[in-house]
This record gives sequence, C-alpha cells and structure tokens, in this order.
Amino acid sequence: MTVRSVWIIEPHQIEIRSAPVPEPERNQVRVRTSVSGISSGTELLAYRGLLPGHNGDDAIDPHAGVAEYPMRTGYCSVGVIDSIGPGVAERWLHQRVFTFQPHQDCAVVSPDSCIAIPDQISDQLATFIPNLETAVGLVMDAAPVIGERVVVLGQGIVGLLVTRLLSRFPLALLAAADSLPRRRDWARRSGADLVIDPAAPDQRAHLEDDLAVGGVSGADLVLELSGNPDALNDAISLSGYGGRIVAGSWYGTKPAAIDLGGRFHRNRISLVSSQVSTIDPRQTGRWTKDRRMEQVLRLLRELDLDDLISHRFPLEQAADAFTLLDTRPDEALQVVLTCDDEIR
Repeated sequence: MTVRSVWIIEPHQIEIRSAPVPEPERNQVRVRTSVSGISSGTELLAYRGLLPGHNGDDAIDPHAGVAEYPMRTGYCSVGVIDSIGPGVAERWLHQRVFTFQPHQDCAVVSPDSCIAIPDQISDQLATFIPNLETAVGLVMDAAPVIGERVVVLGQGIVGLLVTRLLSRFPLALLAAADSLPRRRDWARRSGADLVIDPAAPDQRAHLEDDLAVGGVSGADLVLELSGNPDALNDAISLSGYGGRIVAGSWYGTKPAAIDLGGRFHRNRISLVSSQVSTIDPRQTGRWTKDRRMEQVLRLLRELDLDDLISHRFPLEQAADAFTLLDTRPDEALQVVLTCDDEIR
C-alpha cells in the first residue's frame, strides 16, 4: 500500500507523489484522511510563486521555513485514527480528528497535535476549522462595539466567515465589499446589511453616505481581508476619525504602497495586524489557543457553513482544483480534496 501526497513542484505545477504507508511509532498515531481543505490564501501564494523567502508558522504550516520548491502543500486535514503506537491511549483509536497536515492519504502524528471532532460536526464541515479560527481571531482583534459601523473588504472564505460572525453583533451597519459577483451574493446571505463592488463609483458613494450618519462620517472599523495590498488605501479612505483598521490579509511578496499622509495622519487612524498563530498580548491573560479552539468548535455547530463548499475534487485531481482557484476565483469558495468515498 502507498500514501499519495500533493506537491507543488514549481509555480503552477502540481504533482501527486507516492510513498509507503507509514507505521506509527511510540507516542504516535496514524490518521487515515477522508477530506482535506485547500486554502485559497496561503496555498495560492505558494502555487503562484509568491511566498517570501522565509515564512509561515512552523507548528502548522508545511510552507514554513525557507520556501523552496518542490514543496508539500496543505494544512487542513480531516480523518480517522486507524492505528496507534505504543504509549498511546486506546481511546484515540477510531477517533475522528482534524490535523494541520498536508494533502495526503494518511499521516503519522502525535495525538497532542490532533483536534478531536465532535459527532455533530461532519468531516467536510471540520475543514473550516483553520479559516474559522482565523475569523474568530480577527473579530477578537477587531473588538467591535455596539452600534459601530463596520466594513469588511474581501469576501473570500475568511471574509465571509468574518461577515457571518459580525452579523451576530448589534452593529449599526455591517457592509461588505468584493469585486466578484458571486462573493457579493454570499455576503448578502451571510448577513451583510450593504454589499458593494468597490470598483463601482455609485455603490462606493452609497456606502460613504451610509457611513455618514449622526454627524460622524466614516467607518468605525474596517477589516481588510481581500489579499490585495491596494485595499489598505481603500480601508484608510473609508475610515472615520479615530477609526480602526484590522489587516488580516497575508500578501506574501506583494508590496503594499500605503498612503500614510493626509487622511491617515490627520484622522488618527489605527492600523493593526491580525494573525491566527498568536493571540493579542492584551488578551493572553484570559485567552489561550485551546480556549479559542473551543469557541471554533462551538461555532461550527451553530453556523450553517456547508453551503460555502463549492467544489469537491478527488485527491488525484488536485491540479484541477488549484487551476480552478487560480484562474476562476469567481466560481469557487471552499474547495476540498476527497481521499475517502465514505465521508461523514
């Protein structure tokens, strides 16, 4: 028997490689993968050759460290533990788990790196764990206040998840912007009060009018999640006096030419970076990654996210999945690779 894995050989070239099925050693388990989610952020940067020379989170990201091709890709794997090594508790055997492993049929890992999946959460729904954890972290860093006017720039998967979370807050206005029509449709379904195409002047003017209410103009809070560095200037132009901008996009090697004069300088706008690998130091006295993950699993049971899975490809068709995400982003939301016909 062999295990198949997805490799980026060079930019825009995917290859499926095979190796012998690994056996777990002491304090290890083997996870047989059922489904694996593709990140349209980090993985597309790797696929397009836009990763910086050193990047990523060594704990979870196969692209971490020095970015050299060929490289394995993926960090969103769901499956069942089918074998345990010496020293591992029997309760782990047959447990469904999520792991930050690349796209492959199976993997040998420590049980400490496995997240047990509750029965109420399907395998495919569990593929949202990394993106929903990112969205939860973004909202925590944004710290929305009752009655605020909030704009979310970018309605990819993370943007849509953030919109769904913010729709649960008592905001005065929740607006979303994206250049792709299908994503704008999903933003409306996700609870946005106003959805615009940022390139349409009349729609942009409508948003600016809605942000000027009660004698105070501009957004209180803008989240930049588009992956486009130019959107940071849009965020600045939409922010009001004392407004906050949370930059959650990772641009890789794409430069960001930010206009920090004029409006940014005079309006005392705050620009904050947000990244899921860590928790804001102001919150670490009460929050840990484990506590945040508990909230992610709770929200997975509460939010209706299955409709955001737009495409499913067998693992051997991974090249087609990446081509879709790269060339036809208007058609794709969450794309998953399937390794097992019996997915829960």
